[in-house]
Amino acid sequence: MSDTVKYLLDESRIPKYWYNLAADLPVPAPPVLHPGTMQPVGPDDLAPLFPMELIMQEVATDREIPIPEPVRDVYKQWRPAPLFRARRLEKVLQTPAKIYYKYEGVSPAGSHKPNTAVPQAFYNKQAGVKRLVTETGAGQWGSSLAFAGALFGLEVKVFMVRVSYNQKPYRRALMETYGASCTPSPSNETQAGKAILAQRADHPGSLGIAISEAVEIAAQRDDTKYALGSVLNHVLLHQTVVGQEAMAQMDMAGDYPDVIVGCTGGGSNFAGIVFPFLGAQLRGGKKVRIVAVEPAACPSLTRGQYAYDFGDTAHLTPLTKMHTLGSTFTPPGFHAGGLRYHGMAPLVSHIKQLGLIEAVAYHQTTCFDAGVLFARAEGILPAPEANHAVKGAIEEALKCKAEGKSRTILFNLCGHGHFDMQAYIDYFGGKLQDLDYDESELAMALAGLPSVKAA
Repeated sequence: MSDTVKYLLDESRIPKYWYNLAADLPVPAPPVLHPGTMQPVGPDDLAPLFPMELIMQEVATDREIPIPEPVRDVYKQWRPAPLFRARRLEKVLQTPAKIYYKYEGVSPAGSHKPNTAVPQAFYNKQAGVKRLVTETGAGQWGSSLAFAGALFGLEVKVFMVRVSYNQKPYRRALMETYGASCTPSPSNETQAGKAILAQRADHPGSLGIAISEAVEIAAQRDDTKYALGSVLNHVLLHQTVVGQEAMAQMDMAGDYPDVIVGCTGGGSNFAGIVFPFLGAQLRGGKKVRIVAVEPAACPSLTRGQYAYDFGDTAHLTPLTKMHTLGSTFTPPGFHAGGLRYHGMAPLVSHIKQLGLIEAVAYHQTTCFDAGVLFARAEGILPAPEANHAVKGAIEEALKCKAEGKSRTILFNLCGHGHFDMQAYIDYFGGKLQDLDYDESELAMALAGLPSVKAA
């Protein structure tokens, strides 16, 4: 039996702690503000939306947060997730680079999202919550929370961005199979949704709008809490099982990355692979180049402003300092629905501002080109979101080829594309378009950023 197989069968290799980057930051991240008082929010401000355990994780500064055993027991179904060396892709590219990828598509929902859905469901169940409500873009998060809700006996309601709701019917079916209800957003079920539909009856939706609807519903019942699949500190924290495993697996391979690449929408899978390596660097370890790859149609890191903004369109959430395109910004309906968010996670935004990571943006057709090349070489079909990481890794490998230098590249293949076949049908049919955002709409959204005095 190979060492790799033994590793994957060894449940003791599943991390016992989540890693908290806040413990190693050279400069603390800016606080979350209450939009009414403009003062830092406290636990009581967040209590209507989240159980106290998650609130405490949101503000924690401890380097290690213990993973509850019931959560690790569920993780055993797919963790440790495999790490592969993409030797056939290296050969196709004729690059001297060594390319590794951490594959998160082995989870029941087919992506990295259950890494946080399971603990969120667990903590809510422990707190006596009966129902969870959330938003989803491409459906990876919605199906993951539906899966976790089924395990812990929680009712789950999902508002799915309308354009993705129409593009990805199989994701809806998976959510319903797990017992969740799925509603296209904007909807007539909330005041936030009705207000948007009154302005535009055929609105394609956005994650910001879907968040508004979910938060509104969550605040109406004491037995209901809100769950978020990205952006917040506790979500990024839970995803660090990815990077911790990757560090151990790279050590088994006798290697260490020179470059780490991840796709970025809200920031959770990127943080999951990157934060443990970055933390090691900040504690005096090897310096690693880190590249965030985002869609050109929704480029929060490369085009947005670093400013305080609302996380949702109806302004029901606290203010967080992040790279944002403006809370009212609606991206075009490209297929990587999980990356169609107006803002970037505050922690990811913070390390970008500190110069610890780089960011690039690509259009969707060139990302699908990369995904198809990867699938034909490695046999795994990436999700449209993951195609951005594949594209970024290939670009890094081609730089090595042009420079005649060998570097070790690691990227996170955060999910498979088996529920995204319409996107590939459109790609092969020549119907996949490179959609650009509306510059005037972006300017208007940025002009509407809340006014917050510098601390």
